[in-house]
Amino acid sequence: MFKIKSIYESPGKKDGYRILVDKSWPEELSKEDTKVDLWLKEIAPTKNIEEWIIEDAVNFDDFKREYQKELRSRKTIIMIIKKIAKENGRVTLLYSSHNLECNCAVVLRDKLNGYKTIGRSVGRLHGG
Repeated sequence: MFKIKSIYESPGKKDGYRILVDKSWPEELSKEDTKVDLWLKEIAPTKNIEEWIIEDAVNFDDFKREYQKELRSRKTIIMIIKKIAKENGRVTLLYSSHNLECNCAVVLRDKLNGYKTIGRSVGRLHGG
């Protein structure tokens, strides 16, 4: 099972294996305090969510569509994350964006859990 959490939230026992999925490390946080097991910057989108902000609104649908395309070419990394989940049970994908609903971890979690994000709602894919 994959869940998401802000890296700014305190680590919890129910987090399981913790993977930071952003390109850059939040400067104000130490690696020891965050209890990150793996920093997987290779899975991060090439374009940060902050670059998709237009006049104080995030164009999340466009961001999501582009990031989903990128994830299709990162099958090996996806398999590694799924293997980690199989070995550790729960995996928490950590993000450093201050936007709780619009970040790369949301899109990645939905892909790993077999969900397709539709707008801002989530629908289950049938048959794969």
